[in-house]
Amino acid sequence: MATTHASTNDGNSTANPLTNSPVTERASEAAHHAVDAMAEKAATAEDTIRRTAASSKETIDQKQEELKLQMQSTYERGKQFTKENPVVAAGIAFAAGMLVSALLRRS
Repeated sequence: MATTHASTNDGNSTANPLTNSPVTERASEAAHHAVDAMAEKAATAEDTIRRTAASSKETIDQKQEELKLQMQSTYERGKQFTKENPVVAAGIAFAAGMLVSALLRRS
């Protein structure tokens, strides 16, 4: 004769009474609140970092463009000076070459 075991599980499992205790529920709820608060703070920090990075990029791009314009202007002025004063430009180039040569010999 085959014996069948009737299940005593009526939907109210009490296998571990600690998981259904009020203390465990309060601790779980507190942990969820802490995680939610940290996630909110992390999102705020991320937003601040993204805004700062975007602002820094704009500033760097602007400074880079200003520097480019200054270098072009300096180059054009040097080119114009050389056309107007070729002998002086050659003298300056010669003196600079001698200075660099002297400094390299000392090293």
